[in-house]
Amino acid sequence: MVVLTVFVVVFLTPVYVLLVTSFKPLTEADPSRAWALPEIWTFQPWRVAWEKLAPGIWNSVLLAVPGSLISAALGSMNGYVLSKWRFPGADVVFTLFLFGMFIPYQGVMIPLVQLLSGLNELTGLDGVFYGGIPGLVLAHVVYGIPICTLIFRNYYVTIPGEVIEAARVDGAGMLRTYRSVVLPVSGPAFAVVIIWQFTALWNDFLFAVFLTGPRSWPTTVMLNNIAGAQTVPYSQQMAAALLASIPTMVVYVLLGRFFMRGLMAGALKG
Repeated sequence: MVVLTVFVVVFLTPVYVLLVTSFKPLTEADPSRAWALPEIWTFQPWRVAWEKLAPGIWNSVLLAVPGSLISAALGSMNGYVLSKWRFPGADVVFTLFLFGMFIPYQGVMIPLVQLLSGLNELTGLDGVFYGGIPGLVLAHVVYGIPICTLIFRNYYVTIPGEVIEAARVDGAGMLRTYRSVVLPVSGPAFAVVIIWQFTALWNDFLFAVFLTGPRSWPTTVMLNNIAGAQTVPYSQQMAAALLASIPTMVVYVLLGRFFMRGLMAGALKG
């Protein structure tokens, strides 16, 4: 118990510094007084941080919500087929999916920019794929397919094969079985994938810098740009960091009770 308490204190110490600094006026926000409580409590840093981050937060919502839902849907269907509707070469296909998990972002950046630029020219939609949120969503969905497929495939392996066979005997096809039998019990796996992908998309910086323009910058890029010319506005930066972290905490609070159950399902099988 003592050890856990020490770990909690160590973990929460940076949060304390973030919180108390975010309520200090600029005259008090100094590294030498990082541990001290504010002499004058003010919400001005929070107001300024919100004004600067609001466009980025909305862009992050447009990125993270559809990106995580599309990734979860595709991963669910892939995992279902690879675990319950076996076909020749299924193991090879699954292995190729897994290879995608080990390709670093930096290794695909140049061809990805060229691909999205080509989509802009092909569709005539300038600034939509390269330079806009849709292209960033597409990049993250494609990059997230391997891990999403792995999570769902391992989860669906735990569903008894007799249930699938019974559905087939009753005349249900592939899609009907998925919709009526598999999908209703997929809640924990969806929770894992949505938390995983939402966090990855919300915290993305590298893809966002390379693939979007100033009007489409998400929260992370806007947060990086909060800096002063002569002095560093520590209180505004701390408030902005807390604002940027709230959505991921809310998602985890809402879905966290399913996270470990879904993540560990299939760990001893498949």
